[in-house]
Amino acid sequence: MSDKFDVIVIGAGPGGYVAAIRAAQLGLKTACVEKWIDDKGAPVLGGTCLNVGCIPSKALLESTHQFHKTQHADVHGIQTGDITMDVKKMVARKNKIVSNLTMGVSGLFKANGVTVIQGMGKLLANKQVQVTAADGVETVYAAENVILASGSVPVEIPPAPLTEGLILDNVGALNIDETPKRLGVIGAGVIGLEMGSVWARLGTEVTVLEAMDEFLGMADKDVAKEAAKVFKKQNLDIKLGARCTGTEVNGQEVTLKYTDAEGEKELVVDKLIVAVGRRPLTKGLLADDSGVKLDERGFIFVDGQCRTEAPGVYAVGDSVRGPMLAHKASEEGIMVADIIAGHHAQMNYDVIPSIIYTHPELAWVGKTEQELKAAGVAIKVGKFPFAASGRAMAADDTDGFVKMIADEATDRILGVHIVGGMASELIAQAAIAMEFGSTAEDLQLTVFAHPTVSEAIHEAALAVDGHAIHMANRKKR
Repeated sequence: MSDKFDVIVIGAGPGGYVAAIRAAQLGLKTACVEKWIDDKGAPVLGGTCLNVGCIPSKALLESTHQFHKTQHADVHGIQTGDITMDVKKMVARKNKIVSNLTMGVSGLFKANGVTVIQGMGKLLANKQVQVTAADGVETVYAAENVILASGSVPVEIPPAPLTEGLILDNVGALNIDETPKRLGVIGAGVIGLEMGSVWARLGTEVTVLEAMDEFLGMADKDVAKEAAKVFKKQNLDIKLGARCTGTEVNGQEVTLKYTDAEGEKELVVDKLIVAVGRRPLTKGLLADDSGVKLDERGFIFVDGQCRTEAPGVYAVGDSVRGPMLAHKASEEGIMVADIIAGHHAQMNYDVIPSIIYTHPELAWVGKTEQELKAAGVAIKVGKFPFAASGRAMAADDTDGFVKMIADEATDRILGVHIVGGMASELIAQAAIAMEFGSTAEDLQLTVFAHPTVSEAIHEAALAVDGHAIHMANRKKR
């Protein structure tokens, strides 16, 4: 038996590394186990989000957004001539950002006294953790508490097996280093739409196949409808009710076979990205006698404070119920570390923002209009378009709107849904308001700076009661 720790965290993604830092800050002797290594054999920290997910995808989205803006700069009177994109340089920049951030996590571990243990972690009985290092050496550690933060992996589908350089998951998609002429994407979710947007901006013909008949079923219908309209203008060809039935690799091309309402069809592309969702990475994580239970989909069973059924063992992030979002994982990690240290901690699962980083961005927090109506809640709704925002006009970024939903009886804000150029930043204002139990009137009485795109939130709050100033209000029936 090796050293004993107060806390051992398995997984150094946004749930695990944050939990480890918080636990160490609270005076607990903490170790974090991570199996991922670089080409020098050193642990790679930050998990999927930092290395092959949230951060690198945003770097590519930002580069291609800047390219697109420059191409269309003549609207501002800027004459640019021919614009080209050095894709290899774009990818190198993305890799540099990832490298800086992973080194940053390593520095934070050092600063907070977190011990990094390289290897594959497995929970044994009695809060013991077996770690199998890259060289195969096994070591068993003991802990007073264990936090499982093993994350998730992409779902693979039999009709489209991954093929080096041609049929790709999210990792492969982030490393395409030249602009494909034709790109196929299976799945019109967050990853599919973001990666499709990256290449559509660089001139690629992008076709997105979505098996569901409804576009963005998790979003408010108004957001989904507006997004579909905007993406169509951006030459994203999104085919709904289209189910992949097979693929054939012919040299450097992929023939994608699918069925839709019209029958069987084929599509030939140069690259194919499979983005049909993610599943919890719990295989090999638990010994049979660990005391931790999985549900039928492989998620770790936990209560509202992320306790498993094994005393002293917690689980956070993508491997447990709830949205697979980095910020949800991080906040769960903080909650658990606080609980272990003896503090009161509770997370508000009703106020977790979701964002899709296309342009315009899509963001929401709280309930959709459809969810509230289905639950029989009497609501009032206010909408304000960015087309009526002076700041959005000045930025030539007027697509979209802010939609606010409030309880008709109490005026409490129940949901905010945004399509717009800065939706990812604006949604935090809504989340803060909802966290404090704000009413629409509270925001109506708040002074917003002019001219800002944030004023659209103010106006949407006013519109809830038919009092928007800078647009004509709908007459109440």
